[in-house]
Formats: sequence, C-alpha cells, structure tokens
Amino acid sequence: MPEIDLLDLPERLPPDAPAMGLDVGAKTVGLAISDRTRTIASPLVTVHRRKFTADAAAIAAQIAGRGAAALVYGLPVNMDGAEGRRCQSVRQFARNLDGRIALPYAFWDERLSTAAVERLLIGEADMTRKRRAEVVDKAAAAWILQGALDALRDAPRDSPRDAGGAMLPAGRAPDRPA
Repeated sequence: MPEIDLLDLPERLPPDAPAMGLDVGAKTVGLAISDRTRTIASPLVTVHRRKFTADAAAIAAQIAGRGAAALVYGLPVNMDGAEGRRCQSVRQFARNLDGRIALPYAFWDERLSTAAVERLLIGEADMTRKRRAEVVDKAAAAWILQGALDALRDAPRDSPRDAGGAMLPAGRAPDRPA
C-alpha cells in the first residue's frame, strides 16, 4: 500500500485495530504498539538490524502477533525542517517493508524524540547507561506513536505539514524558507 496521510489513517483501519510505531535507526528499529482504541502507545521491542530480510521478518512477526493494522514511522526531519539522508533512509525502509507487508503507513515528525526519551530515562527513571541502551529505541517508538495518536485525536483536518507532507506536532508551524 502506498504511504497515506496520517489524518486518513483511521479511515483505512478496522475498528479496534492497533497501530504500530517504528523508530528506524541505522543499527536498530524500535517498535511500539497502541491499544485497540488507538489511545495509548506502549514500547514493544527493539529489533537489532542485520539484513533487511531478517529485519522485515522480525517486524512482520510482531505485526502479526499484535494484530497491527497500520504503521507510523518516525521521520527524523532536520531542525530547519528539511529532509536529509536520514529521512530518505527511513522513507526507503518504509517502501521496502511495504513490499513485504501491505499495511497502510504514515510518517510523523520525530525531531528530538530519542533525545527527549534519553532525558526522561536519565532524569525521571534514573536508568543506567546499559539499561537505557536496551530500552531507548522502543521507548522512542512509543513516543513517536503517542504523538501521532494524540494528533489524530486532536488535530483538525487542516493541520500543518512539513515539506514532505508529514504532520507536524501540535504547536509547531511549518518551517518556511528565509
């Protein structure tokens, strides 16, 4: 299935079907799952990347096991709003995975999500570096998915978008060239 607008996602999903969030990195893919009402996101697992075929199989197993009906990818947009190589890499990963797993998917602007989760894990949870490394990617995926779920719940149809069409978090205006 092709990429769809985040706001169109609920129309494409069966009722009571969870969504899955993905935080795609060079070495890992953090996964999170929503509840069936698509209200709360929870960290799920971290897939340690090897070859794409193995990565896709691990993700497919989680999708099947949890009954996920849609995917929300974190899009690591640059602070100036531009899409760099990391965004291109995530978009390519999504297209490749779509070739194996035909689920609707959308993107969510994930600027600083991993940094926010790291701060939370250090400050609030007082986790050791080793333990943080084990949970940060799946926690970032939950942060991304929760942001998208909140936006779906709260956003009017004319919500601001970045240059690539990804919906922006509440309160963030699209970056405009100077």
